[in-house]
Parts: sequence; C-alpha cells; structure tokens
Amino acid sequence: MQNLELIKPWEQLSELIGTDDPEQVISFLNRINPADTALAVSRLSAAQQSRLLTLLEPEDAAEVIEDISDTQAADLIEDLSPEHAAAILEELDSDHVADLLGELDEDDANAIIDQMAPEEAEEARQFLTYAPDTAGGLMLSEYLDFDGEQRVQDVLDDLQANREDYAYYDVQYVYVTDRDNRLQGVLRMRDLLFPSRTAKLNSLMISNPYKVSVDASLDDLRNFFEEHNLFGVPVVDGESRLLGIVLPEAVEEAHQKQSTQHYLGLSGIVGGEEFRSMPLLARSGRRLSWLSLNIVLNIIAASVIALYQDTLSAVIALAVFLPMVSDMSGCSGNQAVAVSMRELSLGLVRPTELLRVLGKEASLGVLNGLALGVLLGGVAYLWKGSPFLGLVVGGALAVNTVVAVSLGGAIPLLLKRAKLDPALVSSPLLTTVTDMCGFFFVLSFATLLLQKL
Repeated sequence: MQNLELIKPWEQLSELIGTDDPEQVISFLNRINPADTALAVSRLSAAQQSRLLTLLEPEDAAEVIEDISDTQAADLIEDLSPEHAAAILEELDSDHVADLLGELDEDDANAIIDQMAPEEAEEARQFLTYAPDTAGGLMLSEYLDFDGEQRVQDVLDDLQANREDYAYYDVQYVYVTDRDNRLQGVLRMRDLLFPSRTAKLNSLMISNPYKVSVDASLDDLRNFFEEHNLFGVPVVDGESRLLGIVLPEAVEEAHQKQSTQHYLGLSGIVGGEEFRSMPLLARSGRRLSWLSLNIVLNIIAASVIALYQDTLSAVIALAVFLPMVSDMSGCSGNQAVAVSMRELSLGLVRPTELLRVLGKEASLGVLNGLALGVLLGGVAYLWKGSPFLGLVVGGALAVNTVVAVSLGGAIPLLLKRAKLDPALVSSPLLTTVTDMCGFFFVLSFATLLLQKL
C-alpha cells in the first residue's frame, strides 16, 4: 500500500472508502482537521460521497456533515434515502437540522421529516416556520430548564442521571420556568454549586433575565451580544414561553453567511453559494440567471448609441467621453447603494422612506455632479479647445450623477419593499441603468449642440 502521508486527503479518503471498513475511515477523519475533511469530501465523486455517509454510523456521518457547508451537506443529504438522511439529522443540533432542511426542496424536506421520530419531526416542522435570520431560525432547542419549586438537589440529580445526553448540550445556564413553560429566571451553573442542596431554584435565580423575541432579527441579535457579554440568551414567544436559546457564535456565523450571500449577489451569482464541485449545469444556471438579464439591459443601453450614430460619427471625440461619464456616474450611484444598504441593516432608514432618501441623495447628486461636471468639462475643453464639447460632457456627467445617486439610494429600498434581497441586484442593475442614461445624456446634448461642436 502507498504511504498515506504522501497521498492527497481526498485520495486517502477515496482509498479507505473502497475498503468498506468504517473504522479505518473514522480513524482517518479524526486525524485531519475540519477544513481538510471538507476539502476531501468535496473532491469525491457523487457515488463515493453517498457511500461515505451510508458506510458510517449516523452519529459519525453527522460529524462529517458538521464539517462541510450547509449547501454541500444538503446536496449529500438529498442523495440519500429519507430513512438514512433522517437518522443522520437526528444526531445534529436542532439549529443545524433546520438549516439543512431549509436548503432542500420542500418535498425532500418533508420526506425526511416523515422518517424522524415524532417529537423531533414536530420540532423540525416548527423550526422551519421561522425565518432563517431570526432568533427562531438560529436558536437551539437543547437547553436545561426546571420548575422554580424544584430544589438544587433535584437539578444535580437530573444532571447526573442524564449526563450522557447533556454532554452534547452547550450548558452555561439553567433556565427556570413555571408550569406553563413561561420564563421566570436564570441560574449560572456556578449558582448550583455553593447554596444549600435544599434551596429552591426560585430563591436563587436571577429574576427577569435578558431575553429576545422569537422574531428578533439578526441585526437585533448582533446588537444584543455586542451590548451584553453573555454565553447565550433565551428566546421566548409573545407569552414569554421559553422556546430555545441563541448562542453568540451562531449569530456571528449567520452574519458571515449573510455577508457572503450579499457579496455573491453583488457579483451576479444568485441562488445561493456556488462551489466548483457542484454539477456543471447547476453552476451554469446560477450564473446565467443574472447574465441573461444583464445582456438584455446592455442591448437596451447599446440601442441608445445606435439611435445617435450620426451624432457620434460627426463628433468622434464623444466616444472617448462616453465610458467616462457612465463609469463615474456608476461609481457615484454605488456609493449611494452602499449607504442605503448600511442604513437598512442598522434600521436607520425604512423601506417606506423613499421620498426622504431621494431628497437627500438628489441634493448631494447636484453638488457632486456640478463638481465632477466642471472637472470633466474642463478636460474636454483643454483637449479640443471647444467650450461646447466641455458643456456637453460636463453637463451630461452632472445630470447623470444626480440620476445615479438618486437611483442608487432608492433601489435598495424598493427591493426591500418588494421583499427581495437588495444586495442581489442593486449594484449590477444600477450600473447598467447609469450606462444607458449616460449614453443618452451625452448623445442627446451633443445632438442639440451639433452645429457648435
């Protein structure tokens, strides 16, 4: 056999899968870090990936699933039988189960849920009703809660009796609830060590603890953990019933995922994450969904030039300034997009405040447009010695800057009102529109002053 230390991780894993010996596979996976596990699994063929998950026991397969992205994990789960997929998901934390099921088609998700134990199936269905970037979508249902009338000794006995199950919980606090499961207070684990064993929990607990609503947004959660240095926060419904807990690391992970999605959207990749290990047709579809729309918009922009081809032929110098006007206006518009996106994320502006944003951006656009127009117009005049050429390109840039910043500020709000992700199309859409408007303003102004140029 080859020296395994000299073989690439995916080659080692592929060879070990071929032995049909789960112990060797687990031994190898335990020796490499999660990043190498994700790399090795991604380089396997679809058949080998399915074989890997079916070869391992559900709890071991679940550890593999935890080391790879949700998008890749969902693809692997989707290829398994519902029974096998359900067995693996039952070994994962509740928030991870919800994330994976949310990545699947509704029919596939329901088929897997139907194979889960009744209690876990009901919990999974409930988790899927929450938006993914809210406290409900991020919370864990694995937590410790006790009645306030119970004594310290009761809690310690329960911890000892269920130590194997609780070993997988992220236990930092013990929550105190009443008979209707309404949150009454919280105890730190250290609060159970020193008091009398006969003391009741409601005499030791911190009453009216911090809590968040099940509908709290990701931004609300980030602000909460920035303000309060806690290991977790309980999640409650409108009647203060305890539903779960949210950990700060889950919030940070969700924020990073959201930032990645925004970046991909701004890059013109829609429909979620893309990996080169994905099927070719799936990757092609994700990119073409934006590119096909973009080519239509660019055809419209190009048609503006075609309408004014006689003007462009008569004053060939305009061709030099067309890309300058569109590019500089696009940059100004993207600045406005960035400000609107940031204010939306911080809650400093509402999607309904369109007129306010338009007024603020238009006034800024006039000021910056005049400054940029004078600069570019001056360059045109110095180059060709024609004040009218300077007036055409400078005026077009000034007007297009006003249009660009106004649209840049408004488009994210309009998309938000339409319940679309503003990051997905704001900048690409704005760039194409400002190109079209820039061409129109330059060529139409030039046509009006054609005899002077």
